[in-house]
Amino acid sequence: QVQLVESGGGLVQAGGSLTLSCVASGSIFNMNSMAWYRQAPGKQRELVAAITSAGTTNYGASVKGRFTIARGSAKNTMSLQMNSLKPEDTAVYYCKTYIPYRDYWGQGTQVTVSS
Repeated sequence: QVQLVESGGGLVQAGGSLTLSCVASGSIFNMNSMAWYRQAPGKQRELVAAITSAGTTNYGASVKGRFTIARGSAKNTMSLQMNSLKPEDTAVYYCKTYIPYRDYWGQGTQVTVSS
């Protein structure tokens, strides 16, 4: 069993900042990369950012330069620092990891950016 729990979502004005956190627990011995995805109403789920256990990062084009993904020293935690938020960043944000041989997802945390 693997559990992913997100926190930190909320309501913020455009231009503001939020930090999301994800904690992984359970059978995570073989966990390597972790990622944030988001899904807005009526849209497909999309990659926001990903990070490997070695610290290599990858960002979606729409958030590059505004968001920063990081792993904790214990490697089972992950954060997403979101700056200069825009109304189009409004979505449910999900934490995801892959442990052979399947994906695991958190329940999601709502981020709402008002204009």
